[in-house]
Amino acid sequence: MINVTKTYLPNREKYKNYIDQIFDSGWITNNGEFTRELTNRLARYLGVKNLLLVSNGTLALQVAYKLLGLKGDVITTPFSFVATTSSLVWEGLNPIFVDIDMNSFNMDPQKIEVRITEATSSIVPVHVFGNPCNVEAIGDIAKKHKISVIYDAAHAFDVKYKDGSVLNYGDVSILSFHATKTFHTIEGGALIINDDELFEKAKWMINFGIQGPSKIVGLGINAKMNEFQAAMGLCLLDDIEYLNQERKTRHNRYLQALQDIRSIRFPARNPDGSDNHSYFPVVFETESILLDIIEDLKYVDIFPRRYFHPSLESLNYLAPQEAPISSDISKRILCLPLFSELDDVNQERIINIVRQRTS
Repeated sequence: MINVTKTYLPNREKYKNYIDQIFDSGWITNNGEFTRELTNRLARYLGVKNLLLVSNGTLALQVAYKLLGLKGDVITTPFSFVATTSSLVWEGLNPIFVDIDMNSFNMDPQKIEVRITEATSSIVPVHVFGNPCNVEAIGDIAKKHKISVIYDAAHAFDVKYKDGSVLNYGDVSILSFHATKTFHTIEGGALIINDDELFEKAKWMINFGIQGPSKIVGLGINAKMNEFQAAMGLCLLDDIEYLNQERKTRHNRYLQALQDIRSIRFPARNPDGSDNHSYFPVVFETESILLDIIEDLKYVDIFPRRYFHPSLESLNYLAPQEAPISSDISKRILCLPLFSELDDVNQERIINIVRQRTS
């Protein structure tokens, strides 16, 4: 069975060596040796200053909302994984959807200002499929209206923008290190926080508000990464260049095989951004074609995913809103399987099924 992605597991003995050290030390959580090591190595690798590891990407979003004191309405995108919206609602915030650009599938900056009111406290855009948003336009709007920007960069691990990391834009960027991601720590995530004082505050916020053995300085929660997660991350980071190249090879094979088909299209990449080849999304002419391809692939035990479907403005726990472009794209987009161990035979099978239904 081939799924849309496959979790990469490193050399068993290498990971076991870390586990043996954890057992020997007895230090399994609370900012242990491997958590500190992974923090430092990731910050250097990604080219960011203040990186804080947490136990998952959704908690990273929730901590960011609390850290920046979000209230009332939050501008966000309907075209994302559900956690972008559900985390807002969970924290008592009101998602206000701005429709996406029909080419990049990122939030359309030209549609943001009309949605901003006195109740708006922040903008939460998503670098969809690791494709950098128009960060300058979004930043200008936020500055004009004196509101914060929190980037959901769950897909943007190691994505560059112009001369540096895309993670350095906004007040906070968050990463997901879920097992399905390009880089993972089984579960896990991180916050990249530009302001030094906010960074120091976030450190005690993720530890119940505790700052020191017997000093509680404010409201906090338990969002810490443990040593077993950090050990997995250290193993993955050792292999990341190999994994990146393997994904790039398979991504380019798809592109070369499918780019001549006029009835399908791909997201337009930001020309100033790099591509981490985390997903391979394809937009078909109709939803019926997409459904036929899914059935054809399922028949040979291949399971793509409808990322992102449904469009989030349709969630049953939200008041009705409209996002026609997102709604349309979400019905016709499919992410084909892409991972380092996808073999040539099965990738060719996927390509042939797509070509048969679209050519």
